[in-house]
Amino acid sequence: MTNNQHIFDDISLLITHYNRSESLENLLASFRRLYCTFGETVVSDDGSKPEHLEKLRQLQGLYSFKLITTPKNKGLGNNINKGQDAVSKKYTLYIQEDFEPSKKFPEKLAESLTLMEQHADLDMVKYYAYYAYPYLKPFNSNFDRMFLPALGWDYSKIYAYTDHPHLRRSSFFQKFGRYPEGIKGDITEYKMCISFLQNQGQGLFYKDFANLLTQKNSDDEPSTMTRESWKAKQNVFMNIIRDTYRQIKYNYDIHFMKNLKK
Repeated sequence: MTNNQHIFDDISLLITHYNRSESLENLLASFRRLYCTFGETVVSDDGSKPEHLEKLRQLQGLYSFKLITTPKNKGLGNNINKGQDAVSKKYTLYIQEDFEPSKKFPEKLAESLTLMEQHADLDMVKYYAYYAYPYLKPFNSNFDRMFLPALGWDYSKIYAYTDHPHLRRSSFFQKFGRYPEGIKGDITEYKMCISFLQNQGQGLFYKDFANLLTQKNSDDEPSTMTRESWKAKQNVFMNIIRDTYRQIKYNYDIHFMKNLKK
């Protein structure tokens, strides 16, 4: 055993996969190169093509993971739900197959695990995002705590939760509910974002998030997430419409819909 061994017996590594077996192999190989092992590894596949399923079986023999499959594609919500259902450890490291951890990831994972064990109110620790969460307050030298101010007008406040790599308690569904199924992936994620805020989710955000993991989308295995075209338009007029719509809708869903549930 090397002195650089990082053993996380209380963490289940949960990887969601769909038609990106080469990316999955790279992720698993990256953890092995980092001497990073988990209490168990679960790969949840969303009805991949036969050639990718064949590759998954080969990888299963090399990396000894639980493989959870479905006969046909059922979408993001079902893929995460069935994967989380198969987890047996206290904590879940959730990550998509197209990420690659940096050399410092095991150290930061160990630190965040300790923090979650010390602070029972923490629901998750986030390691990656496209941009920093808008409302942060210092927690320690490596992490900030996310919070939701009463007059927080930045609509990106809903992204306290995202489906980017994070460590969470495996009891996550008990507090925030299961992912909705049978709808588009971006709406599925949005509804979990709203649930996280409505149920007063608490989480930490890694400060140097741009350098802890790398998302790799190759031409052979591109991203499978698609969004409505109007949301991606980059001009002043469309930006104003989009930002206004988001501000109204997000605040309505967070606050008004929460009151309807009471």
